[in-house]
Amino acid sequence: MTKYKIGFVQGVFDMFHIGHLNLLEKAKENCDFLIVGVNSDELVKEYKHKETIIPLEERARIIGALKCVDKVIIMHDRDKVKVTQENNINAIFMGDDWKGTPFYNEMEKELKKYNVDIVYFPYTKGTSSTILREKLLSH
Repeated sequence: MTKYKIGFVQGVFDMFHIGHLNLLEKAKENCDFLIVGVNSDELVKEYKHKETIIPLEERARIIGALKCVDKVIIMHDRDKVKVTQENNINAIFMGDDWKGTPFYNEMEKELKKYNVDIVYFPYTKGTSSTILREKLLSH
């Protein structure tokens, strides 16, 4: 039996790699129904100040094709309270590289009011979209 009924992961998922898969599979192990929010290109530009390489529609289709993902939604903001309330989410799953950041410290406080947990999983070391981007641009 899983700990949470509905879980949520939000990300860019640009240049899909093993770290993404590890996070999504671990999230699904901990909930009955996994919703994945794929960040819009505009949102990525707003908070990461980067252009995506893979178009939004393709990123969403890749995520939706995974057997561990039950539903995909397109995200236009990072408002975790709104998305949890709209989708009856009990837990948000994140890589532990985000733990302790000002944004997620604030989110933890806000989400506690709604009985929503943030669960951090170990970050997959040695691979990231940033590393892949740097390798592509250096060739």
